[in-house]
Amino acid sequence: MSTDRDLDARIIEVIRLLQPGEVVSYGDIASDAGFPKAARHVGKVLAGTPGLSWWRVVTSHGRLVPGSELEQARLLRSEGVIVEEGRVLLSPSGRFAGR
Repeated sequence: MSTDRDLDARIIEVIRLLQPGEVVSYGDIASDAGFPKAARHVGKVLAGTPGLSWWRVVTSHGRLVPGSELEQARLLRSEGVIVEEGRVLLSPSGRFAGR
């Protein structure tokens, strides 16, 4: 049986593997961590774990983090991601590559 600690550790491991320009969704992280129904928990881990590349994680529709859109857009653009009107349109890799 998995614990929240196992879940957190797997989520952190998956997020640490993200490369510059790779943009994924909360659900992608949860699924890759082996917990496909834990997308909301990914947000909690990101918010509570300093040092993670939080800006590379968005909603499944590409929406940026509410309240942090300007900073997130700036960080993503610095990695070659195209962001318009608070949404990722195209990224070098990940969910939004080659759209």
